[in-house]
Amino acid sequence: MRSAIHAFLNYLKVERNASELTVKSYADDMSHVTEFLEQNTGRIPSPREVEVGILRNYVAWLHECGYARTTVARRLACLRSFFRYCNREGICDTNPAKPLRTPRAGRKLPHFLTTEQIDALLQAPPANCDQGLRDRAILETTYSAGLRVAELVGLNVDDWDRSAGVLRVLGKGRRERIAPVGSFATKALLRWMEVRKPSLKASVKEQSALFLNKFGRRLTTRSVGRLLEKHILTAGLSTQTSPHTLRHSFATHLLDGGADLRSVQELLGHKSLTTTQIYTHVSTKRLRETYELAHPHASRNRAS
Repeated sequence: MRSAIHAFLNYLKVERNASELTVKSYADDMSHVTEFLEQNTGRIPSPREVEVGILRNYVAWLHECGYARTTVARRLACLRSFFRYCNREGICDTNPAKPLRTPRAGRKLPHFLTTEQIDALLQAPPANCDQGLRDRAILETTYSAGLRVAELVGLNVDDWDRSAGVLRVLGKGRRERIAPVGSFATKALLRWMEVRKPSLKASVKEQSALFLNKFGRRLTTRSVGRLLEKHILTAGLSTQTSPHTLRHSFATHLLDGGADLRSVQELLGHKSLTTTQIYTHVSTKRLRETYELAHPHASRNRAS
């Protein structure tokens, strides 16, 4: 089983050109199911020995443990991909994960900030120290370009075309896109570049990073989460706020401002328009709330 998993992960990385984050996610999911199989069978079976019954027990166990439906769905998708690969390579004869039903995952409306809350957050980092200038540039850039946090920390200095006012972003599935950078983010980036100091001891890859930690090395996604936690407290915002909230806010504010859905899809780097459509529900909800508050015959409470 372990050798098959290793080959599968290598296939994802080399042939499917999957990102490091995707490969790590698949590796974690396969490690999780391997542990379950070992605990329930007393050993780690080969892919050929795994039957649909034991996988049904695994899915039932996930539900009993209280895992979110999205997590269960993701792990099932990973299993199907793994056994499909094994079947194609002759490692096993069938795909025991194929008959398993994926749980329906109800889509939650994304948490986003109002323009006033965004302004408060972007002003939270101090402008009188290097770290504050970096944090302002990070928050401004994330919101201005609608970046995922992994895309943000993956940016290199050369990915920023100052004259054109755009970033070259490497998104999910290693799909590249061009992301416009607004004037506020441009000013914040220029101020950050004045104080940016890469470590001479770091590798060339580390030194080329657009955003650096205090040691002059590439910033991590966890570091971005920590710095945001600090600034949302300063701004007095909900602890629900995460780096992805800025991306949600970016999309919601564009649609509220009149942008068409297809353009927002391109700017977000979504492969499918269906993924982008969640933001139309957010905008519709806000329109309904405005209508309920403003129209004299709209509110049920007023009628009663």
